[in-house]
Amino acid sequence: MRPRAGRSRPLRRAPRKHASRRLAADGALLVLAAGFALPLLWLVLASVDRDADLRVSAPEAVTAEHFSAVLNTEITYRPMLNSLVLCGGATAVTMVCAALAAYPLSRYRSRLNRPFLLTILFTTGLPLTAIMVPVYGIFVQVHLIDTVHGTALFLAAAQLPFAIWLMKNFMDGVPTVLEEAAWTDGASGTQTLLRVVLPLMGPGLTVVTIYTFIMTWGNFFVPFMLLLSPDQLPASVSVFTFFGHYGTVAYGQLAAFSLLYSTPVLLLYALISRRLGGGFALGGAVKG
Repeated sequence: MRPRAGRSRPLRRAPRKHASRRLAADGALLVLAAGFALPLLWLVLASVDRDADLRVSAPEAVTAEHFSAVLNTEITYRPMLNSLVLCGGATAVTMVCAALAAYPLSRYRSRLNRPFLLTILFTTGLPLTAIMVPVYGIFVQVHLIDTVHGTALFLAAAQLPFAIWLMKNFMDGVPTVLEEAAWTDGASGTQTLLRVVLPLMGPGLTVVTIYTFIMTWGNFFVPFMLLLSPDQLPASVSVFTFFGHYGTVAYGQLAAFSLLYSTPVLLLYALISRRLGGGFALGGAVKG
């Protein structure tokens, strides 16, 4: 019995429908990529354009004067060093506290684990601007205002909730049988965490480190509120040097400074990105 001709038409339309959806998705991705690429392209072009403005266009006269103008101690070197000290300290404190907090959440079961994690996740959505006034008052009372270590501690506290959430999820992927084997050999809980769990979750530590450093590196409002001395301001705050009065902006110098400001984050990612795709190096540790 021959099949009816009308039943085969939907099968012919399916590839066309799939192709149209794929073209629409590709078009949306291209538009999104252009939205990210155009500002980066403007930074590169404006940094070497003698008459830089807000237009994305090839420079008529290529110059290196913008880089020469910003490469000095007051504008770039000192603020960049302040940013490295501030963000590096905040990242280190966040990583240590996140690992110590995520380990019991990952290894010990309790009825309070889920409410605690949901509370942590909720705190990540709270805007810092809503709590900066009471934080400023507390810092004045405890004499932490205008101190780098106090600002670093607050930055670490601001990034800690999401860091704990990420660290806990990565730590769940490490088999507990490896810890039990270490305990059998006489290792303590601290030794197990430092020598077994953390080395096996290298990609997770890398992700949390990059995320924390980037979020603290680009934070403007916190150091702007808590640091008062010009010598202690990080690069995220000193960028206002290029914004003059009455709406005047030194676009060329701003673009050159922005490229230099992005360099540490790019170098950090390039140095440790090779560990991102490695997965957990368990090998045959759990066999037998």
